[in-house]
Amino acid sequence: MNRREFLEVLAAGAAAGLALDAPEAHAQGDADALYRFPKFGNVALLHFTDCHAQLLPVYFREPSVNIGVGAAAGRPPHLVGEHLLKAFGIKPGTREAHAFTFLAFERAARTYGKVGGFAHLATLVKRLRADRPGALLLDGGDTWQGSGLALWTKGADMIAACRLLGVDVMTGHWEFTYGEKRVKAAVESELGQIEFVAQNVKTADFGDPVFKPAATRTVNGVPVAIIGQAFPYTPIANPRHFIPDWTMGIQEEALQKHVEAARAGGAQVVVLLSHNGMDVDLKLASRVRGIDAILGGHTHDGVPQPTIVKNAGGQTLVTNAGSNTKFLGVLDLDVQGGKVADFRYRLLPVFANLLPADPEMDALVKRLRAPHEAKLGEKLATTEGLLYRRGNFNGTFDQLILDAMLEVKGAEIAFSPGFRWGTTILPGGAITLEHVLDQTAITYPQCTLSDLTGERIKEVLEDVCDNLFNPDPYLQQGGDMVRVGGLTFACAPAAKIGSRISDLRLRGKPLDPGRTYKVAGWAPVAEGAQGEPIWEVVVRYLKDRKTIAPRKLNLPRLEGVAGNPGLA
Repeated sequence: MNRREFLEVLAAGAAAGLALDAPEAHAQGDADALYRFPKFGNVALLHFTDCHAQLLPVYFREPSVNIGVGAAAGRPPHLVGEHLLKAFGIKPGTREAHAFTFLAFERAARTYGKVGGFAHLATLVKRLRADRPGALLLDGGDTWQGSGLALWTKGADMIAACRLLGVDVMTGHWEFTYGEKRVKAAVESELGQIEFVAQNVKTADFGDPVFKPAATRTVNGVPVAIIGQAFPYTPIANPRHFIPDWTMGIQEEALQKHVEAARAGGAQVVVLLSHNGMDVDLKLASRVRGIDAILGGHTHDGVPQPTIVKNAGGQTLVTNAGSNTKFLGVLDLDVQGGKVADFRYRLLPVFANLLPADPEMDALVKRLRAPHEAKLGEKLATTEGLLYRRGNFNGTFDQLILDAMLEVKGAEIAFSPGFRWGTTILPGGAITLEHVLDQTAITYPQCTLSDLTGERIKEVLEDVCDNLFNPDPYLQQGGDMVRVGGLTFACAPAAKIGSRISDLRLRGKPLDPGRTYKVAGWAPVAEGAQGEPIWEVVVRYLKDRKTIAPRKLNLPRLEGVAGNPGLA
């Protein structure tokens, strides 16, 4: 950004009421205010989750739509924008407001810079551990997937980075999409000091545990048990044939037994390292006794403070620590008389321009990327608009993928999965192959073209919508709504199953239930699907255009959600 552009950003920010001070002038003060705070108690837990293989700092826009229904309406994590700031007492226009919301995203991103990156995260972890001897670093999973480099190395790059970072315990989800053999080999021979825990992953034949259910560590003389909870619906949300011999599920009764066993074994602190998603964790916390804290992930919700859930055994803290190494959770516990007496919690945004890169981690990241740097950096096009993913119904990068499928595949309608991972590109930025892979790097990337009836199309939309908006969290799967191209529709999130989707139209005409339509999609969970990788489709589209105009989002007409604080 040149001087004229920078001054324009400051002027625009001032006009919008944003406190967009020059970061160079206040960086040290901002760093001190964010990252220097007194330790509390005698047990410290550091937690990150859903980094999705992002080794470098990135831009990442938080959602402007995160609707809660039923008991979840109007409570964390279903708060966006000003509603979130008000609920947690965050001052508008600050670094923290930028970290936790989408508000004035482009201006704030240009002012405050990128977030995350393992070298910057490593610096923060080391600083916190220096003040908190014995602090445990917990990884909530979705670590080995989400970038081109991770796909090409089958997660080996992330394993090396996490070992150097000093991760103590982790659980998983997208890790399983590399297949049973790869995951077992990594756990048995590559993780080093990292313990992989998952109480709810068992063999399909005899129900034997596949991984250790829990890890026990002693922190400053206090026995701490960390129980793992992998994503319960991996065999449904992802291809079953990748893990044919394993079963999952929430397994609430088994979890209760593990908690009781940990207590009987002397644990004074019991933590669930969870990849359930926050809504599931909130319900779980109300039903399972004896868990002091749930450090949660999967739904990518950056929630500034824990929710305290009462249950028959007392109370449980429920947290969720965002994604893309954008945040690091710090839970300080004061353990007295064999139990948690008090706590303090901070969810720290990892601002790359406030935290110098750790030299050792920076060198490792450069070494890992060096053989692939030229390929990843290939410039495909330039974007004139903001490209992002995240939000219940669509994002501009999702729209770009839809537009590419419609044109390249010659489809009438296009579906793109409601994945929540994927980075952001500011207007004027180059779209590289790495950016495309940040949105598409999976082990089942086939782009397909199918004949579907209008009736079947509605059934698909209803089914995915129920996964997102079922009022029972145990029946949700944690992703966002399938993105839809070419087709318009209305959606009533709070309606009953089978009645949420209506008024489906193609080019303004009602969708005919009995007619067959050409539908493009990608990421098929069925075994044997054929098609070119989705990134090839998007790359072809980008190279043909070279300049990408701002995307117009194809969004459903929402019904029955007026005033919902999950809607900006």
